[in-house]
Amino acid sequence: MKTIKIGNIKLANNLPLVYIGGPCVIESKESYLKTAKKLKSLVKDNFILKASFDKANRSTINAFRGPGIDEGLNILEEAKKALKVPVLTDIHEPWQAEIAAEVADILQIPAFLCRQTDLLVAAARTGKIINIKKGQFLAPQAIINAVRKIEVCGNNNILLTERGTCFGYGDLVVDMRSIEIMKKTGYPVIFDLTHSMQKPTGLEKTGGDKSFAMALARSASALGIAGIFFEAHENPAKALSDSANSLDFKEVKTLLEQTKKIDNLVKKWKKI
Repeated sequence: MKTIKIGNIKLANNLPLVYIGGPCVIESKESYLKTAKKLKSLVKDNFILKASFDKANRSTINAFRGPGIDEGLNILEEAKKALKVPVLTDIHEPWQAEIAAEVADILQIPAFLCRQTDLLVAAARTGKIINIKKGQFLAPQAIINAVRKIEVCGNNNILLTERGTCFGYGDLVVDMRSIEIMKKTGYPVIFDLTHSMQKPTGLEKTGGDKSFAMALARSASALGIAGIFFEAHENPAKALSDSANSLDFKEVKTLLEQTKKIDNLVKKWKKI
């Protein structure tokens, strides 16, 4: 079983949960820093701050995408230094990897792009930790091919994330067996709570159903995982991306309380 280290934080399926959180996209410097500070105060330890500088896979051409790579990384770096936390950001094209790696501690491969060889290789060559989101179209067993593309570059700093599987045209389901299957790789497994709640209609925007948030989070925690990924916003209804699935701060507090209790219980057992 592999342990991935970021400063004082250790990610492994048999160690205490790590939380990766933040808004879906950087909307403004002021709002991002405010949200980041609040989340850090709630999670305290074992917290990794996330941000997207560009949401390149929005449903429509006019959807808000973010400030772009230069401004976005500057904001991310400011938050990282101010809060003294590691940060994660996603990349969509190979050329972004080296630039983003100057700030980010973890480079994330979006689910839609988890088979893009050039993107995986470019990310791997930075030497940074790579979080691969399992595509919603991909069998959990097949994630090993993405893993091998990272490993062949000499990079074994890998996280694997479950985010649900397409069900018909407008829904996702979470097959908890996927977590157990991906754990067999030996790498830390993360559960992406936010995107597992989506209803990807493909119309004007992606929907979702937050009523299942805590049930999904509790279920994943009971399997013994390395971390939980979530998106949060001070006012989710007004979020410019993933508004239907983003947690408010009260919901984040509930998430932490419930999943930590389950995690503590489960990891007292020798085998998870």
